[in-house]
Amino acid sequence: MGSEAMKVRLATPKEAEECWSIRNQSIRHGCQSSYSAAVIAAWTPEAMPENYRVVITNNPFFVIDGQNSRPVATGYLDLSTGSVEAIFTSPDYIGKGFAGLILEMIKDEARKRGFKQLTLSSTPNAQSFYQKHGFILLRENLYPSSLAQADLRCMDMSIEL
Repeated sequence: MGSEAMKVRLATPKEAEECWSIRNQSIRHGCQSSYSAAVIAAWTPEAMPENYRVVITNNPFFVIDGQNSRPVATGYLDLSTGSVEAIFTSPDYIGKGFAGLILEMIKDEARKRGFKQLTLSSTPNAQSFYQKHGFILLRENLYPSSLAQADLRCMDMSIEL
């Protein structure tokens, strides 16, 4: 594990592109068994949608830095919906507990803000991760993604705080 201090911090809007890149790498690496290559390619465009920066500005958007002091894991609490979003880890850092740490920060933040429940839509490959962290499966769903130009199979999950 090395001497990396796993410190969760808030992302800044100027880090949006880096956070977008982590998202894309994570989806390309982790979702191969869940979605077709064409869907993954469409869902992870290099060009970041500008609203991603707005998301970072308007919500508690957490990151953990890697050895080079750049973000390697992300996740945020969507304040408008009470949902957990963008839990992504760079492939090189998977298995170090970063995503779990960010998820715990999101739960704490939600409790502080008076949320009684959190929801999320998980990719099939991440379902067991969320269950391990206390989320329960509500239903399987098809999530229409304008980016992917496809209906993505997702697991709707929730947790009581």
